[in-house]
Amino acid sequence: MLIGELSRRTGVRPHQLRYYESQGLLAPDRSPAGYRDYPEGAIRTVHQIRKLLDAGLNTDDIAYLLPCVKGDDPELPSCPEAVDLLQDRLRVLDERAATLARSRAALRDYVDVTTARRR
Repeated sequence: MLIGELSRRTGVRPHQLRYYESQGLLAPDRSPAGYRDYPEGAIRTVHQIRKLLDAGLNTDDIAYLLPCVKGDDPELPSCPEAVDLLQDRLRVLDERAATLARSRAALRDYVDVTTARRR
């Protein structure tokens, strides 16, 4: 299928599909005229990429994990080494969340003190 059809069927814009290709996440064939020709399985791959992006992974992480991904969820049954990567990314997110919580509490204190003084 051509890029426009893949875009319509996945809801992902053509420029994003070309970006995924440039990152090694998609590998379409080329027609004699040079058009990208995606196999039917590219629909599932694009959905998997989107879910992994939504989980906060970057394209380098996804390129590492994608060969292991199975199903629509995506599942990673054949790659136990992927757990290390996922746990590391989760640790980073937990640290960011803790930093944001501290920042939020500090800002809340400033707002409370400032509004109390204006009364």
